[in-house]
Amino acid sequence: MMKKLYFTRHGQTVWNVENKICGITDIELTELGRQQADRLGEMIRDGGYHIDEILCSPLIRAKETAERIAAKTGLPLRVEPRLKEQCFGKYEGTPRNGEEFTKIAKASFIDSYGDGETMLKLAARVYSLLDELKCDDKVYLLAAHNGISRVVRSYFYDMTNREYAAFGIGNCEILEFEYK
Repeated sequence: MMKKLYFTRHGQTVWNVENKICGITDIELTELGRQQADRLGEMIRDGGYHIDEILCSPLIRAKETAERIAAKTGLPLRVEPRLKEQCFGKYEGTPRNGEEFTKIAKASFIDSYGDGETMLKLAARVYSLLDELKCDDKVYLLAAHNGISRVVRSYFYDMTNREYAAFGIGNCEILEFEYK
């Protein structure tokens, strides 16, 4: 039997609604985001998922999502700093579909966007976590961010730069991966 890993993105935030880049800016969930997290917790509890522990980003939107899931499921929860979203530097708070961000930032894996974090450094920290999780006997749910979802997917599947940049998941969507 293959070892599984689950991933979810945090619930909705105001900046999601406004289509702004959140990055490491600590944005709270909306009321709908809280409801999404509660529904996901109920779905996990009632849906036959075998999960041993939740690991979450320290940013409030992911942490509250994870706390709400834990409250519905009874699963233990631990904050994992390596799941923090990428710092998009000068692009934080700008439109997600802004021309400059779309053209330069999404295609440049070694640019730190001023005072941000490169995608390569982001991948290094997330991959180190995924390598560690592969080596123990627990099944984890990672509660984090859209940028982290891209890195997690790229760990399990080959992706072109274009596929990587285009990949994303909805708020409180859950993905399942299998270690090989």
